[in-house]
Amino acid sequence: MVISRQHYRMNERGVTYLMLMFVIVLIGIATTAAAKQWKVIVQRELEADLLAKGIEIQNALAFYSATIKAGRVMPGEVYPQTLVDLTRLPKPFLRKVYLDPMGHGEWEYLRAPTGGIMGVRSKSLAKPFRQHDFPPAVRHFEGRATYHDWVFQHPSPSSAPIVPQGVAPNPVAPSTPGSSMAPGGSAPVAQPTQEQPPMNP
Repeated sequence: MVISRQHYRMNERGVTYLMLMFVIVLIGIATTAAAKQWKVIVQRELEADLLAKGIEIQNALAFYSATIKAGRVMPGEVYPQTLVDLTRLPKPFLRKVYLDPMGHGEWEYLRAPTGGIMGVRSKSLAKPFRQHDFPPAVRHFEGRATYHDWVFQHPSPSSAPIVPQGVAPNPVAPSTPGSSMAPGGSAPVAQPTQEQPPMNP
């Protein structure tokens, strides 16, 4: 009778141990899933912050160049030597010098031939969640493999040529028999006609 009770208690302890191990495994799985989900949420927020700050820097570079080269005879873009130059008074082009949201440090700079900063990029080699439907200023980011491939620069590859206001493109005149278009399609040019010799009666 004593042996059977001891055997029953041992079985009961074994079942309790198994149940405890099962609960621990379930808690581990739930914790791992929650950690992965949290990591995704954090990365998406940092990704959105990277886009916002990168586009702001890109716009600041464009405004800086347009302002500095206004009235100059020499063609070409003008770039700041540091991002601090974009924040200087009395006309700051950037609210503050941002850090790379993904790398939590300095940006990698894209240098112009003159040595100025013409763009910035993240040092992170992580894969972006966003692959499509980018803002127009950076629509060339579609399909890029890493955040390091997101280069916020001026001029931007996404920028289309802008036609100045008040300048209309040359209309293409309809072609008429005996005429052809001049080079550039500006106006028709009459084709010379061969004069017929007079008929003798």
